Amino acid sequence: MIIKQEKEILSPKNNKIQLFKTESSFAEPHSTVLFIGVFHGDEPDGEFLINNLITDIEKNPDLTGNNRILFIPCLNPDGKQEKTRENSNGVDLNRNFPTKNRIESDEKNEFYPGKTAASEIETRFIMEIVDEYKPDRILTIHSPYKIINYDGPADEISEKMSKLNGYPVQVDIGYPTPGSFGTYAGKERKIPVITLELPENSDPEDLWVENKKALYYFLNTNLNMAGNS
Repeated sequence: MIIKQEKEILSPKNNKIQLFKTESSFAEPHSTVLFIGVFHGDEPDGEFLINNLITDIEKNPDLTGNNRILFIPCLNPDGKQEKTRENSNGVDLNRNFPTKNRIESDEKNEFYPGKTAASEIETRFIMEIVDEYKPDRILTIHSPYKIINYDGPADEISEKMSKLNGYPVQVDIGYPTPGSFGTYAGKERKIPVITLELPENSDPEDLWVENKKALYYFLNTNLNMAGNS
């Protein structure tokens, strides 16, 4: 199966932010699934997991179940380069979405939401993708809590993923997240959004082994995981 680059923009520091897509050329897709890694630059392991998932799909196209799959391996390459939560403008991308609960703040800390909602090119890129492709479910990868958190109608998906990776489901992350992507897409647009929180300071290969069955399931929720390893 061919996985092709679908879109590309440049970050404020001229790093590439890429959207990749794969879908069957023989049938209409059953659903559209979006994976997003590295919202926060100091949480880089999502890129590794998404790239491994892409490799596995190339080897075994049946994993997709005739779904359209979209991947953004690294949303925040500037933050990743600088090892910071925020992007290069000092904005927490996961507080920058135009949600009803977004809070205006001039305080320049690690949760700074930006001067205005959707002020950041990375935020607008995600919003455009959601509007254009209308994903049926979305998974974002964060750290460090080793839980499955969700927004929108994703309780059943989260419970099944939990059985596959052993991470507990936690509906409330434990602190307010005004302007978050989960609120924007999950709560306000009713798209099932899973936030896969990885444990920190773990070997990426170990994280892949822990989570690949759960990621396979999210790709294709009709997949029988008993026969996959």
